Amino acid sequence: MMKKPPRGLSDKDMIKNYVEEKSVEAQLLTAAKKAEKRRIADAADAPPEPLAKAGFTKELTEKLGMELLALKMELEMSGVKDYNFKIKRDGEKITLTVVR
Repeated sequence: MMKKPPRGLSDKDMIKNYVEEKSVEAQLLTAAKKAEKRRIADAADAPPEPLAKAGFTKELTEKLGMELLALKMELEMSGVKDYNFKIKRDGEKITLTVVR
């Protein structure tokens, strides 16, 4: 319990040595900021993507994956179960061919 301040002091003098306790909200905000800083630091320390994926954006990787899935489904529907892919590069063109 706080003792009474002496008479005749200004408001500023009365609260001169008062230290406010941290509220739960302030403690949670501080913890959230620390967690965010830790997450950013961990992301910076994460190993880089494999060199084979260099330059591939998430959208491009997703689109390529969807096209490959569609091709696999077409092959399955036409009864082709045993196949492989052949990749050929000609200048700026890359061709993916199904080899049965």
